[in-house]
Parts: sequence; structure tokens; C-alpha cells
Amino acid sequence: MDEKAQAKAYAEADFREPNQLFLDRLLALMGDRAPNHALDLGCGPADITLHVARHWHDCRVDGLDGAEAMLAHGRRLLQRHPATEARVNLICDTLPSALLPQRAYDLIFSNSLLHHLHNPDILWQTIQSTAIPGAAIFIMDLRRLNSPQAVESLVQHYAANEPQILQRDFRASLCAAFTPDEVQQQLNERGLTTLSVHNLSDRHLSISGFLPG
Repeated sequence: MDEKAQAKAYAEADFREPNQLFLDRLLALMGDRAPNHALDLGCGPADITLHVARHWHDCRVDGLDGAEAMLAHGRRLLQRHPATEARVNLICDTLPSALLPQRAYDLIFSNSLLHHLHNPDILWQTIQSTAIPGAAIFIMDLRRLNSPQAVESLVQHYAANEPQILQRDFRASLCAAFTPDEVQQQLNERGLTTLSVHNLSDRHLSISGFLPG
């Protein structure tokens, strides 16, 4: 999403409901754990990145995204929160990224990145190479529906009042997303057997759990 109009439409869209779902499930997974160094893969305009850094006051958060246009919105957002900005590092790069430290993170999270990857195994490889033993993992993404009619129904329900460019991208993302069974197969092939796949909503799934300690 490196087109300026595309990034602007995404950054200004109302994602409060799915973002709150993401944060609620992430906090439920973490319980009393407080991460020290977190990684947000596909951080976009960094709104969830910021929420995580503000919730855990001693946590440093790296946010990675391949679109500089999206990160520009994130940097402006962080400037409005100077007390938190110093603990957040936004990185422009794609996966696999040589800019990420190895075996550094005790929390890795990602919202709506998986369906953008032509090779989804890159995400799972990155998690395995950058997470410490016992790290918490929380991924939320769209899930593929069973018919074009179901896709169009969701587009009209959730994006009818959004710009055409956002409707187009939402439709394409629903079609590009994976099913829970496909994600489970990806995890099995990578040996990530401690992570679980769940349906979260009429359009979302999650992958969550802890790596072996």
C-alpha cells in the first residue's frame, strides 16, 4: 500500500471495531505477562503499535512495514504522543528483513499482513528467527469466504461508506485471504504446533499462543 491515496484512505478509515477486537484478544493472551521488546509485523499507520506501547509502559516496540507512505502516517501519529514515541521504532522494509534483530522479541504481533504475502511461509520463518524461546505470538487476519456473494455482502456491510479505493482493497483482501485449514497447514509445515487457529468474527481469524520455552 505505497500509493499515497491508498495509504491515506487506510489511515483515515474507521477500524476501531477490528482494532479493538485485536487488542482485546492480545491482552487476553498476555494475561499478567508484560513484554520487554515487541515486534509489529505489517504495522501500517502504527495505531495498534502505539496502543501496545502505551499499554506496557516499559516495552520497546519495533514496527515493520514495506510501505513508506503508511509509515509516514504512523510517524505523524507518534509525534502526537511524545511520551511514547521514544520507545517505538518504525522500520521500512519487507519480509524477510535483515533490519530485524535475531532472537530479540518476547512478543510478536501482526494485524492483516498474512493475506498480503505471496509466500506466507515468510511470516512464520520471521517469527521463528526473531522470537526468543517462550515468546507470545498473536496474529489476526481476514479469512477467505466461500463465495463471491459472501464477499460482496461484507464489503457492502462494512465499507459501503468508505472511499472506492478502500472498498476495492477490502474486496481484494477478502479474496486473497486464507482459510483456517490453510493456515493450520502452514503452521504444521513450519512445526509451529503450539500456536492455535480460531475464527474471531464473520471475517477474521487469529493465530495465537506461545513458542516452546
